[in-house]
Amino acid sequence: MAQITVAEILVLLNEHNLLLESQFSSSSHRFDQIAYNSKLVTDNCLFFCKGNFKPAYLMDAQKHGATAYMSEKVYRNVEIPGIIVTNIQKAMSLVSAAFFGFPQDKLPTIAYTGTKGKTTSAYFTKAILDQTYQRKVALSSTINTVVGPTSKDVVKSSLTTPESLDLFTNMHKAVQNGMNHLVMEVSSQAYKKNRVYGLHYDVGVFLNISPDHIGRNEHPTFADYLHCKEQLLVNSNACLLNADGTHLTDLYYTAKATTQPENIYIYGRDRNDQETEFPIDFMYKSLEDSLTENEIQITSKTEKAKKLHIDGVYHIGIPGDYNEGNAVAAAVTSALMGAKPNEIEYGLANTTVPGRMEIYQTKEHGTVYVDYAHNYGSLHSVLEFLKKQAPTGKVTVITGSTGDKGIDRREGLGKAIDESADQAYLTTDDPATEDPKQIAKEIADHIDTSKVDTTYIADRKQAITKAVSESKKGDLIVVAGKGHDEFQKMNGHNVPYEGDSAIVQNLVKGL
Repeated sequence: MAQITVAEILVLLNEHNLLLESQFSSSSHRFDQIAYNSKLVTDNCLFFCKGNFKPAYLMDAQKHGATAYMSEKVYRNVEIPGIIVTNIQKAMSLVSAAFFGFPQDKLPTIAYTGTKGKTTSAYFTKAILDQTYQRKVALSSTINTVVGPTSKDVVKSSLTTPESLDLFTNMHKAVQNGMNHLVMEVSSQAYKKNRVYGLHYDVGVFLNISPDHIGRNEHPTFADYLHCKEQLLVNSNACLLNADGTHLTDLYYTAKATTQPENIYIYGRDRNDQETEFPIDFMYKSLEDSLTENEIQITSKTEKAKKLHIDGVYHIGIPGDYNEGNAVAAAVTSALMGAKPNEIEYGLANTTVPGRMEIYQTKEHGTVYVDYAHNYGSLHSVLEFLKKQAPTGKVTVITGSTGDKGIDRREGLGKAIDESADQAYLTTDDPATEDPKQIAKEIADHIDTSKVDTTYIADRKQAITKAVSESKKGDLIVVAGKGHDEFQKMNGHNVPYEGDSAIVQNLVKGL
């Protein structure tokens, strides 16, 4: 049973120089629950006062059975004692891990970060390791959280990397359910908000970085964004870096600060003109890529790479040449975790990712692709690939952009559409407190509407329906941004939404 004493908490906080004051006269008190949501509090709970906190939440927690609180300030209006800390997010992460008996020690973990490709790479890796470890691989991803082998152990994720308490709760459940490995995505916000403070990974992968998540509610600068993402390398035993991305020198020396060079691996596409400061361990080249699948060849170039025995030809079940690098990252990390070539081969060929390049064929109209692409890098990759594969077909994109965050994405989406689309329907996508029409205008400001036919339709389902039903054979339609999401975030509410995939599926059946 998960429990923790005041004494254990104080030792942890002192070790990390986080403790300011304990209002307990005795340190032997034992907590049976920890929580940061007052609605979830039960008897004998330690309550964390975090985020946009209101004193009323603490009163509510006390009423429901909280016997102490942890906070960055003293609250005088409650009868329960407090533990006052310098940083509540760091403290909550440490205490959560300890409360559940440090479940990370029982779950060897592969962690991915990157502006794009995290989810696909994570799903590739899980599909491979599920072969190696008899489907006992947990997953923490943008789309789903998997804590066990049955369908009831799969839940929709609300954040790429959850709050520390939720993350360690999930890890504890995974251990209880007999899972023996974990594949997870780690966002820059996870480090910015200290959601993974104190967490260490067996393998950390830095896929890529491009300007994104920079704005009033996220990262103030690109330098801050890069710094936060680099923390994954600092906290990993082995590191894998992408030579095709930017900032390789920065990344290598960041990794080298805490990782021995023999445990730092680099992969990249086989190109004649490629010059890098560091030797590339794994090179790959595309043998075949089509609108439905890919085939690549991986070749080890260094002695440490050859020890993993992954040279060979691999079939990839998810289309898109940009997914080839994600597949290589999954192959290398899985091999580091003990996967054999036949297991890698099966996993890469049989991975499916909800909402990632889902293909829907029609008889008399175009082919529809549903993808979560929501920034310049991801949308550019999808549209460029499709345009290259079908140069004579019309490429139509339906997209919008989120409100109150990622403001710079709007320019990026506009540029990606301008570069590779023939037609665009701009629509609503989680506008929050902003006007979706104004968001669409900011995207359209970066589209040459004389060459890209651009229309605004506020209702997302209507926009998708019009685009698909008016398409012709040979056309390609990309529904970008929401995938399987079943709500729209509007003015502080989660408004029910069918989901792009469900709408397209039903539409295609009708056609």
